[in-house]
Amino acid sequence: MPEKITSVSNPRIRRLVELRKKAKLRRETGMFLIEGTRLCADTPEPFITEVYATEEWLSDAPDQEKARMSGFPLTVVSEEVMAKAADTETPQGILCVTKMPTYTMEELMGRDKKAEPLLLVLEDIRDPGNLGTIFRTAEAAGATGILMSRGTVDLFNPKVVRATMSAIFRMPFAVSGDLPADLHRLREQGIRSYAAHLGGKRAYDALPLTGGSAFLIGNEGNGLSAEITEAADEKIIIPMSGGAESLNAAMAAGILLFEASRQRRAAALQ
Repeated sequence: MPEKITSVSNPRIRRLVELRKKAKLRRETGMFLIEGTRLCADTPEPFITEVYATEEWLSDAPDQEKARMSGFPLTVVSEEVMAKAADTETPQGILCVTKMPTYTMEELMGRDKKAEPLLLVLEDIRDPGNLGTIFRTAEAAGATGILMSRGTVDLFNPKVVRATMSAIFRMPFAVSGDLPADLHRLREQGIRSYAAHLGGKRAYDALPLTGGSAFLIGNEGNGLSAEITEAADEKIIIPMSGGAESLNAAMAAGILLFEASRQRRAAALQ
């Protein structure tokens, strides 16, 4: 029989709360939380280490999900305990403690798939919803990886995790300690970098993007720093009509990535 926890002061529940709240603890342990039926179902089994579920979830969940979760260390918790541990206001009744995925630069560049690299380089993206949406969009557009500055919001923040809709397990990523140096590395690998910038001269859809390409996207409020902009091979612009001066970071990333995807599909048909 699985253990049952009904006290919010239980040490294991306090640990879950700390893991949810503290990025430092997540980094130290290499663990984070996945919450909800869909996201837990999408999590690859090798990453799941513990499962916490309410009796209501165990009663109402699809049989295949109950059978799958029974294969992991399972703890039954009260509704009150789940509410304490979960990040959402109305928890679905299940959460998993999960290992963080890690990737090599070769995987980011798509070398394992023999694909022409198509990367996003993110500088200090701070909004959890933006970062999660960028991951989902990058996967949909066929990007090979995402490189993030240390000033970018923690990828394993619960809000980011939910917004990725499990792309966190399918989109290779890395956190860079030195973006200019890493951009130089990409250049040495034949990957041309493009800074999305209001000072750009060429429009994004005038670029040849069938070869190795990396798009640089900056902070929501300040854009790219001068240092990162100068480290890019070229500044480019997304032409806009009306009075708009800039786009949401996730929207800009999507426009750029899907243009590259369009060109690559067209080239494959020739």
